[in-house]
Amino acid sequence: MAEERLPKSSRGRHLLHDCNQTGNGHIIINGSAIKPAYCIQKKNSLAPEQAQKDVNWNTRPKGRRKSESILASLCQLIVEHQIGLALNLLTLLAMTHACFPRARHHTRKFYRLSYYNKASERYALGWDDSFLVIYWIIVFTGLRAGVMDHILTPLAQMLGLEKRKEKTRFAEQGWVLTYYIVFWPLGMYLVYRSNYWFDTRQLWTDWPDREMGGLIKWYYLAQFAFYIQQMLVVNVEERRKDHWQMFIHHIITCTLMFASYGYHQTRVGITILCLMDVVDLLLPFAKILKYMHFQRACDVAFGAFMLVWFLARHVSYLTVCYSVYAEIPQEITYGCYRGSNARLEGPLDVPNDFDHLTLPFRDPQGLVCWNNNIKWAFLSTLLALQVILLVWGVMIVRVALKVVRGRGAEDSRSDDEDGESSGDEEESVEDGDDPLEDIRTCVELRPIEEQPPPLEEEVGVESIHFPPQKSTPTSRIYSTASGVHLPSDRKELLGRIGCDKGAS
Repeated sequence: MAEERLPKSSRGRHLLHDCNQTGNGHIIINGSAIKPAYCIQKKNSLAPEQAQKDVNWNTRPKGRRKSESILASLCQLIVEHQIGLALNLLTLLAMTHACFPRARHHTRKFYRLSYYNKASERYALGWDDSFLVIYWIIVFTGLRAGVMDHILTPLAQMLGLEKRKEKTRFAEQGWVLTYYIVFWPLGMYLVYRSNYWFDTRQLWTDWPDREMGGLIKWYYLAQFAFYIQQMLVVNVEERRKDHWQMFIHHIITCTLMFASYGYHQTRVGITILCLMDVVDLLLPFAKILKYMHFQRACDVAFGAFMLVWFLARHVSYLTVCYSVYAEIPQEITYGCYRGSNARLEGPLDVPNDFDHLTLPFRDPQGLVCWNNNIKWAFLSTLLALQVILLVWGVMIVRVALKVVRGRGAEDSRSDDEDGESSGDEEESVEDGDDPLEDIRTCVELRPIEEQPPPLEEEVGVESIHFPPQKSTPTSRIYSTASGVHLPSDRKELLGRIGCDKGAS
């Protein structure tokens, strides 16, 4: 049987792992017999479960693969044009605001804080605040891409980072560090100037306080926009090993910020943000030291990060959770309230329906209620977030054990990706490496010189026998793959090759 080579587009793939050879020379691949004599299998191949997963990927319905490819293309388009999309949207908004005076009543909501009270010089809340959140989502998207591409990536190149992966990680962590250098001190400034500095009971006094200062409102809405933007980033960019933990973390954080904003619990919201942000300030700093190959400094920074992580995200965070459980019933009078701060009515009876739960988001001066069920809803969400933090804490302890054993700090949460070596492999292929070097055949073939020579025997024309053919109106001439037309008549064929005795 002639050996058939695989098409070039199939080289280097490791999708066919389960192969056996039958007696007739066919190959059984995943239960189907095929004629080609080669079965590719990658060296140090994946586990059978992963191999079967790879094979099943090729058997997905075409419609599903098409929708996935469209979504992937859309995500890739967004990632590659983040700066352009952000600049175009912001320019369009600015031109609309400048050229259409009648539209300024709506466009100014993107730039300014809404619901200002001149009498108290404070701000209430409402749905118009969503315009400012959308504006800052766009700003953070363009600002992140611009700082990473045009400042941090060239800086990484200047610092001697040559690998594409290291430069990308340096830029990502540099942006996170830049963000928290601004927002963590700002949050601490707000907490320090408040009456709940080291006094958790003051988190719940005078509830519901339906107005807040301008800086507090801008800080809270900007932080909310940042976490929404981060939730988009983890889905459109290359996924990490802890993708789902990070995605769930962002969902819970955004849910808590949204609910606490509507239920006038921004004090505890700012406190928790400060506890989270101080850790996110130290972790990227330690990672940057690692990318710059300052291993000892990285180990020291990682040690400080572990200490702050434990104190902030477990001790202090659980202290706040305990305050929710124990001190809220003592400081907040359960019931419903209506009106602004100047005309506050309550406590009123809690309605026996679910509609009152959404009223704080729909009507800034409408009914807002607090009872034991709402308290447990907030507390359960906070504890769910603590579970994710504990999972990450276990990973951090593993890194600490590596440091103790002298192997150096290396974040096992999200620093590496599932396809970590894909970038290096792509570079090696571009340099001219043959991907066939990493594959082997799973059918034992004998060398050409060891195969028996073909049998040759001289025969006469009389021994040539052609089986009778059933004639059809269209079967006079047969076409082969080579394009040569063979006549179906035996006598005509012998005459053409000079073997017809009658013709001689």
